[in-house]
Amino acid sequence: MTRTIEGINGRIKSRDAVVMTAQEVCDIVKDGKDLALKDVDVVTTATRAIMSGTYAVLSFPMAEAGTFVRAEKVWINGVPGCIGPCPNERLGIVDLMIYGTAHSKNQSDYGGGHLFRELVEGKEAQVEVETSEGETLTKALCLDDIPYAQILSTRNAFKNYVAFVNPRNAPLQTIFSVLEFPPNLICATVSGCGQLNPIKNDPLLETIGIGTRILLNGAKGFVIGTGTRSMASRPNLLGLADMHQMSPEYMGGFVTSAGPECIGAWAVPIPVLNESILENILLQDRDIALTIMDVNIRRKIGKTTYEDVWGSTNLEIEFDPGKCAGCRKCTVEPVCPMRAISIEMDQVKRDRGKCFNCGLCVSQCTGGAFRGNLGSINLAGRKIPIQLRQSDRTRAVQLAEELKMQILDGSFRITEMVEHL
Repeated sequence: MTRTIEGINGRIKSRDAVVMTAQEVCDIVKDGKDLALKDVDVVTTATRAIMSGTYAVLSFPMAEAGTFVRAEKVWINGVPGCIGPCPNERLGIVDLMIYGTAHSKNQSDYGGGHLFRELVEGKEAQVEVETSEGETLTKALCLDDIPYAQILSTRNAFKNYVAFVNPRNAPLQTIFSVLEFPPNLICATVSGCGQLNPIKNDPLLETIGIGTRILLNGAKGFVIGTGTRSMASRPNLLGLADMHQMSPEYMGGFVTSAGPECIGAWAVPIPVLNESILENILLQDRDIALTIMDVNIRRKIGKTTYEDVWGSTNLEIEFDPGKCAGCRKCTVEPVCPMRAISIEMDQVKRDRGKCFNCGLCVSQCTGGAFRGNLGSINLAGRKIPIQLRQSDRTRAVQLAEELKMQILDGSFRITEMVEHL
């Protein structure tokens, strides 16, 4: 039995389609129930994680036409941009690209990812432009003042990522750890949303191709290709979407020991066209390999499965203010990579909207106010505790649910790809 996207869209329009999130499918399988091709039409998948390969393309008026010949350098909130490629000679308009991993010249813990979220939140940003004549222009603007603002990716949404450990006897500064990465296999950091990941559910890219409609940070966008370092065994995606339609809760900056990184989120519908697609959708965390790498040389030294990461762990980190020990100097607030922890009137506060559920606070809080089981990875029979998660499965589940609702209410239409990847 095979089906078509046109036929599935017809069933959605007549309200006869069954749409499930990847989490709902896995829950059914976990309960020991069978799920056949006739039982589901579309499965919504999602991931939210650090996605270094992210950049924004912006174009906006900086001054009246004729004010300057061309822009040579630009910063927004101190984050450097790459001018062009269009020179916009004497138009007073600036075109630029800003990398999600670019670091502010003014603030060491602020970067492109932070800027993208703040723009989407509607906050005002400060622009500084150096012109070809050697003059400096400044201007305050918000996203509504930027007519063209697109988020694109050089590579996002890997099929699944890896776990990192440091087997050497010296700590290491790296984007894969918020603190210096401890030596001697003391802990692990992990990435990847396992059974929810889009390409895990369609590893042969039978339904994901050029022109596939997606949600990128909550905004409707499209897959436009595969990204850098994409390969058949470990594909990733290149996509784009309009920043004006994005949701800030799916975005942000994430501060590591090597500087700020960029967070992104994808949701992709998988039309269940045939049995082979369904077979991959039914795979659980325990069936999905998780490579373990030496963070020093980025070389594989073992493997386990995503069951270690998500099987019996807490997706959300709990915070109980009543258990705060009132330490003279809070050990969590200065190291939270999302700056979600603050001290107000001698009380520790958590901004739930900023929290990434990375779990670092659990190991850093001496009073036990932050709680959550992050699990441990199995390397050659040794259990190595997970200290940091660089993927947020809680909001991946939420985004998959949002996509499901949009499909069912008709506001999101599944598209036929233009070409296979």
